Amino acid sequence: MAIRITDDCITCGACKDVCPNGALYANGTGWRYSDKTALKGVISTKSGKLVDANQYHAPKSYESYYVVADKCTECVGFHNESQCASVCPMSCCIPDSKHTETHEELMMKQMALH
Repeated sequence: MAIRITDDCITCGACKDVCPNGALYANGTGWRYSDKTALKGVISTKSGKLVDANQYHAPKSYESYYVVADKCTECVGFHNESQCASVCPMSCCIPDSKHTETHEELMMKQMALH
């Protein structure tokens, strides 16, 4: 399951730098699959769509920091717990029930990203 950031986010940025997958972005900032990953060229997304890994995508939020679920592995393959949740002073990095994945799926995603 990916992480999501609740409306309680105070945009402090504590979460962004600790994400090993570069899945967290500041409010209003565009994102790319290639940010902090080994992805290059044309890739296939989880939904099967082909995209350029370096292509910028529109921000998912203009109000608070946000998580790109396709890049979030809940730190599986790097740490024993989600680093964003462990450093968030507002406890607003929580599991996203809209993006559930098994430990094995998260590990496969981590290997694909890196």
